[in-house]
Amino acid sequence: MHRRTFNKIISLLPLAGVSMNLGELGNLMAEQPSTATMPAMFVGHGNPMNAIEENEFTRGWRDAAAKIPTPAVIICISAHWETKGTLVTAMEKPKTIHDFGGFPRKLYEVQYPAPGSPEFAQTIKLTIKNHEIGLSQDWGLDHGCWSPIIKMYPDANIPIVQLSLDYGLDGSGHFELSKQLAAFRNNGALLIGSGNMVHNLGLVAWDKMNEPDFGFDWALEASAKMKKYISEKDFQSLINYRKQGRAFDLAINSAEHYLPMLYVLALMGKNEKSTFFNDKAQAGSLTMTSFVVI
Repeated sequence: MHRRTFNKIISLLPLAGVSMNLGELGNLMAEQPSTATMPAMFVGHGNPMNAIEENEFTRGWRDAAAKIPTPAVIICISAHWETKGTLVTAMEKPKTIHDFGGFPRKLYEVQYPAPGSPEFAQTIKLTIKNHEIGLSQDWGLDHGCWSPIIKMYPDANIPIVQLSLDYGLDGSGHFELSKQLAAFRNNGALLIGSGNMVHNLGLVAWDKMNEPDFGFDWALEASAKMKKYISEKDFQSLINYRKQGRAFDLAINSAEHYLPMLYVLALMGKNEKSTFFNDKAQAGSLTMTSFVVI
């Protein structure tokens, strides 16, 4: 089973003071029997209230998870953890972070007690070359992570590590970093990028929040181009998102919700494709578009 393979790998890593070099780690992983390659997934997480509501988007997340193998471990890249340098959560029991304001008390009472994995965090640190990875004991699981995953895996029994977004990297830097995580897909790891492809809170049409699939012209234009680039595997256009014109500039007025998508696309193999779901606009300037790479 995936979990056994995963545990066998990480159990051979020392928990304090790593003496294994990258070559030895690569040899160790190569010796393990590979599982079927896990998919990778990007989810548009949208409103934090999705964590306690049932709607077409939460059903979409749940259905997507049900159609893929159960992961042994989840690597999550959330829009809501930006840092100087790249960090990975490395605690046994990551806390549930309620990093938002102005919502009903019920939302703040939600806990998602999924375990962490200091061992797997250390493995990630060893695997990433040419980029220093720090181990965080201070973060946890923010709402970009737990609000969709609580619908996908409600039992909270799958270990999760979060990888932060280094605000010093450009699109190419994030893409290249993620490529180095590809081998984990053969050992039961599911990488989830969580953000929104189109995300401009400053231009939200609050009076249209309950109007189904409402998007401004520029938001729909940017969404259509993004999906076209993804389907055609034109990753360079997506990496160079600041060269794609006004619609992209409005759709990505700040990049933190867009960049997790690049982490997922970086893992797409030559013979893999993306399948879209939850592909709707919301409140004019947001899209909930999600996809699975398989």
